[in-house]
Amino acid sequence: MSNAIIPKSLFSFLRQLKQNNNREWFADHKEQYERNVRDPAVELVAQLQKPLSRCAPMLLVVPKAHNGSVMRIYRDTRFGKNKQPYKTNVGISFRHQAGKDVHAPGIYIHLEPGECFIGAGSWRPESSVLASFRSAIDSDPKAWIRARDNKAFREHFRLVGESLKTAPRDYSKNHPMIQDLRRKDLIAIAPLSVAEMTSDGIVDLIIARVKQAKPLMRFLCDAIEVPY
Repeated sequence: MSNAIIPKSLFSFLRQLKQNNNREWFADHKEQYERNVRDPAVELVAQLQKPLSRCAPMLLVVPKAHNGSVMRIYRDTRFGKNKQPYKTNVGISFRHQAGKDVHAPGIYIHLEPGECFIGAGSWRPESSVLASFRSAIDSDPKAWIRARDNKAFREHFRLVGESLKTAPRDYSKNHPMIQDLRRKDLIAIAPLSVAEMTSDGIVDLIIARVKQAKPLMRFLCDAIEVPY
C-alpha cells in the first residue's frame, strides 16, 4: 500500500480545473480541491519542515492552509489579460527569512500535469538586488563559476529565465561573464516527474535537490549579505 503524500488525484483535479476554470464549477468541487489538492500540499510542507530546518534553516517552512508556504490557487486577475479565476498548478514557496516577497532567494516547488519541478534562486529580483547579484559575479567570477558549475548542482539543475538582449548598464558587452550578467532571473530548476511527485520517496528527493542547490543559494545570499 502506498504512503505517498501527493495523490495522483491532485493532478486529475488540476486537469479538470483547466477544462472548467470558472467560479461555479470550483464552488461545486471545492471540497474535492481541499481534500485532493490543498491538504496534501500542506502535508508535504509539514513533512519537509524538520529536514529543511537542518539543511536550509533560513527558509520559512509554514504548513498552513492559508497564509503559509502553499500559495493561493486564486489568481489576481486585476492587471493581466488572463481573467481565469484559478491557477491550474500548485505552487509551494519556501521564502528566505530575510526576504519580504517571493523574489528573494528561496526554494519553490511546482506541481502541474506535465510539468513538475523544484526551483532555487531568485526570480525577477528587484533592481537593487539584481545589481548586487551582478556585482558579485563581476567581482568574484571564480566563486560564481564554482557555484554555477558545481557537479552535483549541474547534474540536476539548469539555469533558466529571461536575459537582457544587450549588456546591462556599467558592464561591457565583451565582459567574460556577460552571458550571466545579462540574466534578469538568477534561478535554476530541476525537473520532477509526476511519478516522482506521487512516490513514497518525494520528501527525501526534495531534500536531496535542496542540498544540491546550496552552492547557488549560498552565492546569491552572500551577494546580498544575508545568511544561508
